[in-house]
Amino acid sequence: MTRKLFASAAVLALLGGAAAAQDLKFAPGEDARFHWDSYEALKSVDLKGQTLTVLGPWLGPDKDLVESVIAYFEAATGATVNYSGSNSFEQQIVIDAEAGSPPDVAVFPQPGLAADLAAKGFLRPLGDDTAKWLTDNYAAGESWADLGTYPGKDGAKALYAFPYKADVKSLVWFVPENFEDAGYEVPETLEDLKALTEQIVADGGVPWCIGLGSGAATGWPATDWVEDLMLRINTPADYDAWVKNELKFDDPKVVAAIDEFGWFARNDAFVAGGAGAVASTDFRDSPKGLFASPPQCFMHHQASFIPSFFPEGTVIGQDADFFYFPAYASKDLGQPVLGAGTMFAVMSDNPAAKAFIDFLKTPIAHEVWMAQTGFVTPYKGVNTEVYGDVTLKKMGEILLGASTFRFDGSDLMPGAVGAGIFWTGMIDYTGGKEAAAVGAEIQKTWDTIK
Repeated sequence: MTRKLFASAAVLALLGGAAAAQDLKFAPGEDARFHWDSYEALKSVDLKGQTLTVLGPWLGPDKDLVESVIAYFEAATGATVNYSGSNSFEQQIVIDAEAGSPPDVAVFPQPGLAADLAAKGFLRPLGDDTAKWLTDNYAAGESWADLGTYPGKDGAKALYAFPYKADVKSLVWFVPENFEDAGYEVPETLEDLKALTEQIVADGGVPWCIGLGSGAATGWPATDWVEDLMLRINTPADYDAWVKNELKFDDPKVVAAIDEFGWFARNDAFVAGGAGAVASTDFRDSPKGLFASPPQCFMHHQASFIPSFFPEGTVIGQDADFFYFPAYASKDLGQPVLGAGTMFAVMSDNPAAKAFIDFLKTPIAHEVWMAQTGFVTPYKGVNTEVYGDVTLKKMGEILLGASTFRFDGSDLMPGAVGAGIFWTGMIDYTGGKEAAAVGAEIQKTWDTIK
């Protein structure tokens, strides 16, 4: 009886393995664009019988997508991976960690939370070899390694989080037909972008649609503007000092970045509806002016998600397109990119957890998601021809061309600042309050945080 049960279990295991192989989104070896050699090499890692738990923020279609990637790790190594998604990840991961029952691997959407748990001793360091791998293999690799490096419980800094799946914010959206009809070219420098802004006004048009409305979160789109401009008039070190409150909000460098935003947003001639409409226009409605006839505006600064609010049926690359929010040629600060992303961290001593991080270093772990939707990567070792559509490929190329990558600054600040007074301060600024006074008010709030 025992033998029969054992035999049955063995058969089921084999069938399960065959089913897993059949469930792979792309059959290994069939599409020559993929780096199948990296998948084949993974088979040398034997994790049969081992189980790995992963907790992250992805649910719905995103859960299906990440599981389609995980399936290759399972098929190659024999491990079983149980992924759980949570729409309250930020709270759940803290509860689980403090209760002594964390997942083996956690997927953090915000570096600040990962840093907090690293400081409390809940994360395992990933090693100098992984930090060097990021520096060598990601575009602007030092930026990405720094993003996952935090002080541990002992105060010593180490790499605790592996960046995987990026989002790009340094984008300007436009309608190619409008540009073509007016004879405008995509600007390659910030000087060119400002000149184009003035040219559109001289031609009788309106250059920008800007909307900061977002219910209780009204004001947040302006923080992306300021962060992008911080990186275009100040050094990356200044940006890092700013998000850590080492460079104060009322410092002339920060005030200048706010006023750079004001150059675009506080000029009645530059903005659809005039400067007074900026704060009251909902960010979801703001880009609709691009598609009006005649156009109510020619450009819209927003992150990669904004096509969700374009008119139904809009084809990106044809009906609408985007270009990199350019840097000043005169300031020699390279090609900075502002964005966001997710970070994988190990929270247990399960050997399969470290093996999973090593899996994320393989081209195939990126290409499987790239070939579908909603994924861009700064990994220089992937084949960009794998991207599922031209939009993702173009965003990926912006990442690969970055000299510096920085995470959304407001997300790195304390909530009362980055998701509070910074938002309301930008509303006050677009309403006419001076940048220095706004910066001082924001700093006053930050100074009260212990």
